[in-house]
Amino acid sequence: MRSPLLRVLACTLVFTAPAVARTFNLETAGIPEIHAAVDAGALTYEKLVTLYLARIAAYDQQGPALNTVITPNPQALATARALDAEFKSRGRRTPLHGIPVLVKDNFDTTDMPTTGGAFYLEGSVNAEDAFMIKKLREAGAILLAKVNLDELAGGGTGFSSLWGQTKNPHDLARVPAGSSGATGAGLAAWFAPLGLGTDTGGSIRGPCAANGVPGIKPTNGLLSRAGIIPRVLSLDTGGPMARTVYDVALALGFMTGLDPKDPLTEKSAGLFYSDYVQFLRKDALKGARIGILREGLGKEADIDAVFNQAVAELKSLGAVVIDPVRYPTVVLEGRTGINEIIRQADIREELGHYLATLKPGYPKSLDEILALHDGLKEPRGRVSPNPRLYKALRDSNTGLKSTDALYVSAKTHGMAMIRDAVLSTFTQHRLDAIVYATRGESPKLVSESSPTDTTTRLGGSLTSIANMTQLPDVIVPAGATKTALPVAISFLGTAFSEPRLLAYAYAYEQATQRRISPKTTPALPGERFDY
Repeated sequence: MRSPLLRVLACTLVFTAPAVARTFNLETAGIPEIHAAVDAGALTYEKLVTLYLARIAAYDQQGPALNTVITPNPQALATARALDAEFKSRGRRTPLHGIPVLVKDNFDTTDMPTTGGAFYLEGSVNAEDAFMIKKLREAGAILLAKVNLDELAGGGTGFSSLWGQTKNPHDLARVPAGSSGATGAGLAAWFAPLGLGTDTGGSIRGPCAANGVPGIKPTNGLLSRAGIIPRVLSLDTGGPMARTVYDVALALGFMTGLDPKDPLTEKSAGLFYSDYVQFLRKDALKGARIGILREGLGKEADIDAVFNQAVAELKSLGAVVIDPVRYPTVVLEGRTGINEIIRQADIREELGHYLATLKPGYPKSLDEILALHDGLKEPRGRVSPNPRLYKALRDSNTGLKSTDALYVSAKTHGMAMIRDAVLSTFTQHRLDAIVYATRGESPKLVSESSPTDTTTRLGGSLTSIANMTQLPDVIVPAGATKTALPVAISFLGTAFSEPRLLAYAYAYEQATQRRISPKTTPALPGERFDY
């Protein structure tokens, strides 16, 4: 007979399941993987922040010198330690607890300056957080850093007079697109798992495409614009960018809600959700009617090939593909003129309203900004003039007022005309979404996008249609060119169809896994470990 000790050992061997080894990899870790490592005791939020700060130290001003971070948050580590203590004593506040965020430097933050990338706003600290920032803090997210942008969110190159040129980590000779270019570049280089951008005509979606990360330009009114330096307020919205569609959906829900300081959010009453993750399904594309918009293609064979492959993949995932669909002529021909009329009044008036909230010593009007820029004739340390932006600002400074009949007609009737024409395409084909190539061209070379060249055109895109119509647009990586530059597709939907669009993008992402890592910012020691 076996001894009692042997019987105990035998039972132990039979009934004790071996521990399942898991691997944490900062390069591929999304928010769920981060929390899983924390739950297992293999990671703390303080250690997580330390890992991201080490990447910024190695790659932002050294090595490839991406030049994304304007202001690191000096309290990031202390905040992470406090959140670690809170987690141990009371549990996780929300799924954003302890998650670092890169913040485009046009969101007001009470603990860091908000410069808009402009030299004349250096050191400007607002007394109140932007609504979206406040919601992120309440959820337990960590503001890791304020990052560069096209100055005052105007442009598509990632250049500001305060901080200079941000580089695309996939090709250091190219721009990261803009204006949320540094958010996109920082996410691609995995400086953080989550970021914030703003979008007036494609300023979230262009950088998502150029840097190969997911993001969303939500329905205008879903997220409050309060506390964001305005560009063209009638077209503006903020939105999350991330390294996975899941994380985009997760972050979006924590920033929705009605805000008395932004009346546009009243449109979202009864239509917003605090949880968009609930809608994500790997089989979401089965039976979905997807229209394929091919305008914007025909410029680069590699991008066309990736797009055609994506269309085939949508079919293989069960989508009913209508290829092609076309917008009415008025959409493509009318949007530019209407946009220009609205921008002329919005830039001067809404920027003036924001400047009036700043402390003494900062400009209070567009005219004052133009005068300050005129006094900056040559580079001064990091500060450098941006003639391209200021030519555009000066050209828009026509004196048109928001009360003038031309402006009222453009905003009330012109935008509605474009929206209704786009919606007619949905109705005609009974579409659930329209898919198009987010950008039909690769990001421009920095040398071709010099801010001193006021004649260079950076190329148009279809992204501005979502701003003119106020409709949501979700971006997801779809592949890469032969030179390893990312290519993205966009899912455009009807107003407040974010649940459906995010589900489609998630299903596509999970089936294809097309996000690529830049070779210029490889993994550092300690970023991968077993537990």
